[in-house]
Amino acid sequence: MVTFHKEATTDKLLDRGKAFAAMGDHTRAEEYLAAALDQGADPREVLPLLLQVCISTGRYRSAIQHGENHLRKHPDDVRTRFVVGTLYVAIGETKDAKANLETVVEARPDDARAHYALAILARDAENDVIGADKHFREYLRIEPAGAHAEEARASLLKRMP
Repeated sequence: MVTFHKEATTDKLLDRGKAFAAMGDHTRAEEYLAAALDQGADPREVLPLLLQVCISTGRYRSAIQHGENHLRKHPDDVRTRFVVGTLYVAIGETKDAKANLETVVEARPDDARAHYALAILARDAENDVIGADKHFREYLRIEPAGAHAEEARASLLKRMP
């Protein structure tokens, strides 16, 4: 009986969170979605919605907090770690951004998005043209015709064919 009650509660919280998000009340949506997580809802379903609600209203620090809370329990969730890393970039916290993005690259060496994000971070925030070049080259190796290929090629220290 307790399991049924818990499932019903998390389902209701999740449904309410989705409804408030659809209505544009992102603050209340965040509250319900966070409560659903706290009550044991599946983070694979709830966390992306929760992060999206926070990000859509520019509440990056709230999104980071939710993401970090999740990562304490699920440190191998590289998708969430990537989002948290890029959010740290957005708020200018380069040390935390780099740590998260490097963890993604260690877990998934062929993650083009993570290499691109690290390249941009190295180039724009750390003035590390050598580090940027390394990650731009990895990005181009993985996705030679990717969405950022032109920028990556233009940012290389020595042009690639």
